[in-house]
Amino acid sequence: MTSESTPSTMPQEIHALRASIDNIDAALVHLLAERFKLTRQVGQFKAVGNMPPADPTRDAQQIDRLTRIAESSGLDPDFAVQFRQFIVSEVIRQHELIARRHAGEEIPELDTYA
Repeated sequence: MTSESTPSTMPQEIHALRASIDNIDAALVHLLAERFKLTRQVGQFKAVGNMPPADPTRDAQQIDRLTRIAESSGLDPDFAVQFRQFIVSEVIRQHELIARRHAGEEIPELDTYA
């Protein structure tokens, strides 16, 4: 049986740390929204230029870059790569939908970002 703290019994330091965590979470969501706005534009250019949704050369370069950044920041590089892959898999899915729409297919609105 675990003992859970109620807000009134929790140390103030935890409340302060959680408030900072909440702020960081909000910033991450805003940054992801901005990132997806940019990748949507890339998807449009790729569709017009008949380019593939994925770019394995850039992908390898970005993995190397993010691995170095993670290591220098004290973040597990494997986690950074997995997190990036989660994001990139959604970007590729969206690029595929954009390409299909550009080719004239009736595709519903993109659902990850506006």
